[in-house]
Amino acid sequence: MLSEPRSGRLAAWGNALLAGLVSPDDAASAIVGDDAVHRVEGLPGESAPVGLTLALGRLRTLGVTGLRVALPAPGHPLGLSGPPEFNARALDAEEAVVCYGAAFGLVPSVAEAGPEGDLHVEVVWQCLPVREAPPADVPSLGEAERELAEALREATEVLSRLDVAGSGPVAEAAIDAYRARAEAGREVLAPGYPPRAVRVLEMAQRVALLLSLAYGNGHGGAVSASEMAARAQALRPVERTARRAQVAAYNSLVEQRERG
Repeated sequence: MLSEPRSGRLAAWGNALLAGLVSPDDAASAIVGDDAVHRVEGLPGESAPVGLTLALGRLRTLGVTGLRVALPAPGHPLGLSGPPEFNARALDAEEAVVCYGAAFGLVPSVAEAGPEGDLHVEVVWQCLPVREAPPADVPSLGEAERELAEALREATEVLSRLDVAGSGPVAEAAIDAYRARAEAGREVLAPGYPPRAVRVLEMAQRVALLLSLAYGNGHGGAVSASEMAARAQALRPVERTARRAQVAAYNSLVEQRERG
């Protein structure tokens, strides 16, 4: 969960493109990131997969004015609105993009090839019909910010008590890498997003770092069944809160437009 979801990059930079704040080439480059190539399959009027630049332009002509993110998990269809086929595919991928202004959604399929350390990653986004309805369980930015602050305090206390907050060389390397990315001034979101959205997403990513370190430590210092159950009970709601906050941040531009 620490890494930026591909649906987040597609929605953020797609929204910046739709708002006229970035060029098509810059948007496509930012969305692809470290992957080799992204294509979109199933677009109306296209018989074969097409590149991102063409796909985003086609979606605009089809009436799309914004892009939302969905980050569903079992029992939590976060950001989804149906129908069942789309929800099932999104749940399997653990992410999706839902269009605003036209009833389409995009679900990624990722293929990797090559040796470890030199992977060639190709992504195909499947375009499918969606139901035009409010997305499930997406909070406002204000709600997400308050929830994250409380969840971070609670998780830090519980995980520290159970000695699973993360220590040792692996954890230290992950923390150093996160700090290096922050100090490099990386763009957390695309142009046009409000500062509060950037702040919420940065906080959600810090929470996700804590979670990844806790999960990466196996059972940490939690050796009894009751301690392991307490650890899992502490992590589940925090993970849910962090996912909700990510979705709220990525979707904030569309939500602002919807409110007028």
